[in-house]
Amino acid sequence: MADIKKVVLAYSGGLDTSVILKWLQDMYHCEVVTFTADIGQGEEVAPARAKAKQMGVKEIFIDDLREEFVRDFVFPMFRANAIYEGEYLLGTSIARPLIAKRQIEIARKTRADAVSHGATGKGNDQVRFELGYYALEPNIHVIAPWREWDLTSREKLLEYAKKHRIPVEMKKKGGSPYSMDANLLHISFEGRILEDPSREPEESMWRWTVSPEKAPNRAEYVDLEYERGDIVAVNGRKLSPARMLETLNKLGGKHGIGRLDLVENRYVGMKSRGCYETPGGTIMLKGHRAIESITLDREVAHLKDDLMPRYASLIYNGYWWSPERKMLQTMIDASQASVNGWVRIKLYKGNVMVVGRDSDHDSLFDPNIATFEDDKGAYDQVDAAGFIKLNALRMRIAANLKRKRK
Repeated sequence: MADIKKVVLAYSGGLDTSVILKWLQDMYHCEVVTFTADIGQGEEVAPARAKAKQMGVKEIFIDDLREEFVRDFVFPMFRANAIYEGEYLLGTSIARPLIAKRQIEIARKTRADAVSHGATGKGNDQVRFELGYYALEPNIHVIAPWREWDLTSREKLLEYAKKHRIPVEMKKKGGSPYSMDANLLHISFEGRILEDPSREPEESMWRWTVSPEKAPNRAEYVDLEYERGDIVAVNGRKLSPARMLETLNKLGGKHGIGRLDLVENRYVGMKSRGCYETPGGTIMLKGHRAIESITLDREVAHLKDDLMPRYASLIYNGYWWSPERKMLQTMIDASQASVNGWVRIKLYKGNVMVVGRDSDHDSLFDPNIATFEDDKGAYDQVDAAGFIKLNALRMRIAANLKRKRK
């Protein structure tokens, strides 16, 4: 502990990191530099500066990373159509490599000896943060308070905060608040009644989305314009990456889209139940698969689908900065050169439905061949007979052998 003179703390201003700030000052007797990443969590950012000042912090970094987050992390991930375990859109996972990157940059700038985070010793985030730290600064010292202290529950954290007069919002009667993480892509909830996977979440827990039952009774149509696999316009309006996602979040939330109640397999080995709201991301995924359906070659599309679970696991497990993720990203990005055009989406009571898609120059859909009407010789149906027989040959050989044995 005596060797640590300055540490950069990833600081949200919430319960965990507010306690960690005081704990680092008391236990390590070092200077603490706070870093708060504005990646779309909104109201949490402004109070962080005031809280840090109140705790005697002299160097406070609050960086607006929203555009970088969507442009350099969310967009590349959605080009891969990444989903973990068939459902999770990786909203928390994809934010961690950006936070780790900026935290290391600040550590270099301030000549800090160490970095610290508020991830628990049971969770995935400790792995994601620290794999990022070591990939970018291999000899950095990492302080993970949850693996060192005896504050083993959120109730104990609240008691510590009260004892040291640390202001904490969102105190609720009947227990500690949900453990929440928010950014432009999603908001997640863990803890409280969610620790019983048989119980339905409280309706009051959800923050971004109305319940599908209370969503508008009239459907809404949204047009998405794509260039090289990324959305560049919504309903004809050119938007920056962050503004685009903000717009889709509002549209999706209004129609009750993007709620998920999931029991997932954490990288550290346990199962965990969490709830997520990802309204804009849910629309993005549906739209991207739709534009790919008419612009990607069949085998390219299928190869991407084969590799997607591996890619998603790399992000979930914290390997964004790994050579294998970078290699996969190069291949995925190359596949997106022809993914240009538009998709029309219909939003209605929790549902996202594709109702149209087209590409002026890159569509592989040929109506002259696909038609059920007269194709004027564009496709010779007689050719199908030989195609089928050749593909059935191995099965016919096996069937004949089985018959002879009998």
